[in-house]
Amino acid sequence: MKKYTEQFKQTVVHDYLSGHEGFRALSLRYGVPNRSLIERWVIAYRLHGDAGLRKKRVRYDADFKLSALRHMWENQLSITQTAARFDIRRHSTVGDWERAYREGGIDALAPASTKRSKKMTLPTTKPEVPAGEDTRSREELMAELAYLRMENAYLKKLRASSGKGSLSRSEKAEVVQELRQEYPIDGLLKVAGLARSTFYERMKASKAGDKYAQLKTTIKSVFDSHKGRYGYRRITAALCQLGQHVNHKTVQRLMGMMQLKSLVRPKKYKSFKGEVGQAAANELQRRFHAEAPNQKWVTDVTEFNVAGEKLFLSPVLDLYNGEIIAYETSRRPHFELVTSMLNKAFSRLGPEDKPMLHSDQGWQYRMTAYRDALKNRGMVQSMSRKANCHDNAAMESFFGVLKSEYFYLNKFTSIEQLISGIAEYIRYYNQDRIKLRLNGLSPVQFRTQHSAA
Repeated sequence: MKKYTEQFKQTVVHDYLSGHEGFRALSLRYGVPNRSLIERWVIAYRLHGDAGLRKKRVRYDADFKLSALRHMWENQLSITQTAARFDIRRHSTVGDWERAYREGGIDALAPASTKRSKKMTLPTTKPEVPAGEDTRSREELMAELAYLRMENAYLKKLRASSGKGSLSRSEKAEVVQELRQEYPIDGLLKVAGLARSTFYERMKASKAGDKYAQLKTTIKSVFDSHKGRYGYRRITAALCQLGQHVNHKTVQRLMGMMQLKSLVRPKKYKSFKGEVGQAAANELQRRFHAEAPNQKWVTDVTEFNVAGEKLFLSPVLDLYNGEIIAYETSRRPHFELVTSMLNKAFSRLGPEDKPMLHSDQGWQYRMTAYRDALKNRGMVQSMSRKANCHDNAAMESFFGVLKSEYFYLNKFTSIEQLISGIAEYIRYYNQDRIKLRLNGLSPVQFRTQHSAA
C-alpha cells in the first residue's frame, strides 16, 4: 500500500472539511485509489486531531483489545468506527481481534510474544493441584458456559440492530424481552446492565403505545413533501414552523428508525479558458454576509448533461438571503448567456442599488462588454483568485444543492424537460425551501420580513 505523509493527509482532510468536495471527488483529485481511506483520515482527525494522522507503532494488551471490542458491541459500532474511536490505524485489526475472541476467548487476545513466552515455560508434566485448593465443579463450568452463550446471544441482537450510537434503555429492554423465552431474566438484565424495575417500566411504556407515532407521521410528511431533500435539522425547523417544538436529536433518532435519510451530491463545469481579457481584484474576500438586499451578489455557470446534450445555467445569487434573483439557461456557454442573465438582474435594482458582483475568472466575466455593463451601473466587480473555488463558495454551494436535490434524483428525456424542472426548482428554492441560517425561513420569506421591518 502506498504511504502518505502527515502533511498530505492534513491537506486532504482540510479540503473535505471545507465542505465543497466529497470523498469521491477528493480521491480522484489527489490520486487516492480508495476513497474509504480518506473517510478514515477524516474520522481520525475529528476524534484525535493532527495526532490521528501521524504514524503510530504500538502494541495492544489483552485488556485494551477486550475493552475496544466491548465498546463496539455495546454501541453497535462498525469495525471502521471502532478503529477510529480507539486510534487503531489498521482497521482490519479490530476484525482480527473479534475473530480471535470468538474462537479462543480472552487468552486469544494476548500479544504474540506473551503467547510464545507462555509456551516456552510450559512444564512437560501436568502440575499437581496444591492441597486445599478447590477446582471448579462441572456445575460451575456449565453455568459459566450458559452465561457466555447468553451474553453472546445478547451481543448478536445488539449488532443486528439498525440504529447507531448507544442504545437507549427502552431499546435494551426490547432486546431482553426478545431473549427472555430462551434465557433467565436475571442473567439477561445483568448482561444488559438494566435494573429489574427499569426493565418492567420500559415494557409497560411500550405496551401503552408509541408516544412518537403522530410525530413520526408528521416527519414523514415533511420529508416526502420536500422529496427527500431535507435532513433532520431542516425538518426540525419545519416542525417548529408547524408549531411542534422538538429537539433536533429526537428528530434525528426518529428519522434513523424510519430510515429517512436526505440525499447527497457530486460536481462541475469549468469556465476558465486561459488569460482572456482583464481580471478584477478579489474584493469580496470570502465575506459572504450582507446586511441588506442588493449589497453583494455572486454568479457562475454550471453544466448539465442529458442524453448526450448539454445545458448551461447562469444564475445570480444575493448573499443577503441566498435568493436566486435572476438566471438564464442555454445549450451553449456563449456570452449572451451571461448578458441576458445580467439584464434580468439589473431589472431588480432600485436607483440607489449598486451591489458588488463576484464571479470566478471565467472568460465571460473578463470580457470588456461585461466589465463595462457593471461599470455603467456603478457596480463593483470582484473575482476569485485563479483556481480557488472557495472564494466563490456561496455559488458553488447552490449548484451542489440544486444537483443533489433535483438533478441527480430525476431522469430526463429532453433538455426542455430539464429547463422546465430547473425553473420549478428555483421557485421552490426561493419561496419554500427553508434555511437554518435564515431562522427557518425561505429566502423570499426572509426578504419579505426584512422589508416589513
